[in-house]
Amino acid sequence: MIDVRTFESLGGADHGWLKAKHHFSFGSHYDPNNMGHGALRVWNDDEIAPNTGFPAHPHANMEIITYVREGAITHQDSLGNKGRTEAGDVQVMSAGSGIRHSEYNLEPGKTKIFQIWIVPTTQGGAPTWGAKPFPKADRSGKFVTIASGFKADNDALPIRADARVLATTLKAGESAEYEPAKARNLYLVPAVGSVEVNGVFANARDGVAISDETKLTITALEDTELVLVDAA
Repeated sequence: MIDVRTFESLGGADHGWLKAKHHFSFGSHYDPNNMGHGALRVWNDDEIAPNTGFPAHPHANMEIITYVREGAITHQDSLGNKGRTEAGDVQVMSAGSGIRHSEYNLEPGKTKIFQIWIVPTTQGGAPTWGAKPFPKADRSGKFVTIASGFKADNDALPIRADARVLATTLKAGESAEYEPAKARNLYLVPAVGSVEVNGVFANARDGVAISDETKLTITALEDTELVLVDAA
């Protein structure tokens, strides 16, 4: 089953400094019939104006992955962590028993991110934060796991969830394949470029909800960059 949710159909909000589209129910965009896809709870498509951002606020019991598509995001939290994550790189925060953090765009141009929240397999625990570069050249033509709750994915940023987050870049005409385990919930979003997923068309920033597919073949119709979540 492959269900395409077009970017234009997504709920969202325009706060001036923040233009957000929500793939699932979030904030003032409340949709009780669209509360997530398996353990994937939030996928926000955010554009943040220069020298603005999210001031310090709390989270608990959520795995929060930030995929930077353009610009850079500067993080600071109550653990004393500080870091700047730029386009193509990824940061992960395990909120655990509780953490306060801020995320600002301190760049001269706008910053674009995917903000992905996944429900953890355990509650509480010490909060953590980490970031890592994932050069686009290293994931050209193939999926690379960028965050994972599985020990086998030892090059990925760790999360406390029955899930992994993958990314790839494909040139027009190239394909990448992915074979999920049974009974998994997959969600794919092209950051740029259009693709076909097992023959089903999706445009840039559309969401593709996938279940009960034993194998995925993603073919780029134009140069593309995409992110895939495989969750329980």
